[in-house]
Amino acid sequence: MSESADGSAGLPQLRTIADYQFGADAGTALFPPSESLTVKRTSSGRPQQVHADAGRIVSFGTDGRFTLGLEGGRRLAAALEPPAYRVVVDDESEPFVREEKNVFAKFVLEVGDEIRPGDEVLVVHERGELLAVGTAELDADAIRDFETGMAVNVREGAPAET
Repeated sequence: MSESADGSAGLPQLRTIADYQFGADAGTALFPPSESLTVKRTSSGRPQQVHADAGRIVSFGTDGRFTLGLEGGRRLAAALEPPAYRVVVDDESEPFVREEKNVFAKFVLEVGDEIRPGDEVLVVHERGELLAVGTAELDADAIRDFETGMAVNVREGAPAET
């Protein structure tokens, strides 16, 4: 079941949830009022996914939190001031992350202070390019301190620009 998104589709509420999860103005960045978006819903009417022409922005979990699609990651990367919700890696990790391999703590150069386990994060190259989206497995301090262990469970990698 899907529908075009307008005020009746619950986008104001979804914007509020995004602001809560990612910070002020994240909701407007993910779901601009001027853009025509599609909300896919469950049979009970609960929002399940939000899509734009460019791809999936988010999925809405039963826990009331968003999981980012690559398009949602692009939108947040453009809207949030670095290093917010970012895990930064270098050239050595880039090809693996793009292929949806997980990020390990020892390869992380920088991390947003607010990151907690379970948070949706953007995996970016040190030059600022979005490489993937995923879920943090550790908090920011642990990612900085640990020499072993998975930092981010990567869900969707960005193909290399040719």
